[in-house]
Formats: sequence, C-alpha cells, structure tokens
Amino acid sequence: MSERKVLNKYFPPDFDPSKIPRRSQPKNSQQVVRLMAPFSMRCTTCGEYIYKGKKFNARKETVEGETYFGIKIFRFYIKCTLCSAEITFKTDPKNTDYQAEHGAQRNFEPWRDEQAVEEEDRLAKLEEEENNPMKALENRTTDSKREMDVLDALHDIRARNARNERFDQDELQGILDARLEVLDEEEQQKKLEEEEDEKMVREVFSKARAGRPIATGSGAPRLAEEPPAVKRKADSDSPAAAVTAPAKATMPPPKKKKTELANVLGIKLKGKAKAKA
Repeated sequence: MSERKVLNKYFPPDFDPSKIPRRSQPKNSQQVVRLMAPFSMRCTTCGEYIYKGKKFNARKETVEGETYFGIKIFRFYIKCTLCSAEITFKTDPKNTDYQAEHGAQRNFEPWRDEQAVEEEDRLAKLEEEENNPMKALENRTTDSKREMDVLDALHDIRARNARNERFDQDELQGILDARLEVLDEEEQQKKLEEEEDEKMVREVFSKARAGRPIATGSGAPRLAEEPPAVKRKADSDSPAAAVTAPAKATMPPPKKKKTELANVLGIKLKGKAKAKA
C-alpha cells in the first residue's frame, strides 16, 4: 500500500509506451469539474437567485466553431439549486469574463454598462476625428481648456489648504501664548500668597517672644507664657541642690538592698554581711 503514495512509478527497462493502446473518446467529450458561479444570476424557470461564488459540480466541454484569436471557448453546465433546471454559461476571452447562455439571466451590474458606454463613446470620437480634421482640432482645444481649468482648480485648492494651515498655526500659537500668560499669573499669585503667609508667621513668632498678647480664634487675647517647670528635692538637704527639671523628667528607680537581692538570687550571706542583714 505504500507505493500508492509515491510520485515516481517504476518502469521496467523494456517498457515501450507506443505499445499501449489508446482508448477511444468522443470528439467533444465532457468533463466533470468543481467550480464556483462566476457571477450572480437568476434562474429563468423558478426565479431562484444564485449568488456569485456558490459551488457546483459542473460539466465542461469545448465550444465547437468558436475561438477568439486562437483561444478556445469553454461551456459549463450546472443545475439550479431549487428546481434543478439546467443552466449554461461560457467563457468570454474578449472581455475576460463569462457570458450567460441558457437557463439563467445575469443580474444587472451598472458599472459594466457604464464601461461599455464609455468605450462606445471613445470609439465614436476616434472615428469622427479621423473623418473630420476640424473636429479633431476642436476636440484637442476643448481638452486643453479642460486641463487648464483642472490645474487652476487644483492650484486654488492647494492655496486654500496652505492658508488654512497657516491660520491654524497662528491660532494655535495665540492659544499657547494666552495659556502661558495665565500660568505666569497663577505662579505670581501663588508666590505672593506664600510671602504673605511667611510674613504673618514671622509676626506671630515675634509677638510670642516679646510676651505680647496673641490673637486666637475665640477673639480673646492670650499672653505668651513660658513652659511650666517642676522642682524636685535632691538627696541632700542643701537648698543649693534644688534644681528645676522639665515636667516629663522621670525619677530614678530605688536601689535594692543586698539582702533582697540575695534572697531573689538564692545566695547565702556569711559573716558581716549576714549580721548586717
């Protein structure tokens, strides 16, 4: 089974392809191909719409007696998805497109008609210019005038755009300058307020140091007072030993006696130490 997956088959040395008989096929044989609808169409039998790109199993054949500069034209047979009516269309090498032939009608496509009309007008114009030289001169004059008008309009549009861009830049610069001025004013105002606050603080501290009354929120003046001092008595009875200490000063812890320390540590005292105890 593995040999069916390879691309190269084995050919014996004595292989002669001319000895292989050719199978007989009809002159205009059909092939079954898988394709998509090349354009949107409507079935003329039941009115069903078939959109472009729908897949079909189609039969393909070569059109006899029709070629375009040696290019073969092919015909395809499909069936309607609703009523199974046969629909045929063929290739159109001239317009690089497909042409509905039987069983369906191509949906209206306005851009194709516009292209066809433009092509017809161009051919008619060329034919008229070949037969009438004055008409050709008139057409060239009209074309040159139209080109000049187009160039003038383009120049006006460019000038207008440049003017609008310049105006936008000037306006933006004006807005930026105004914003900078506002920021400068705000900064100066902030500096003045800070200076006033510092001046007020200095006045308050100067009054507090001089002992003058300080204005409070209740409206009653209050004298600046020194922080209270606490006096404590030292171990000696001399009055010179009395010193002032801040209110938050803490007293030193009392010393423990040796006996209490010995009892806590579990040590026995001997001699004078025991007698003193």
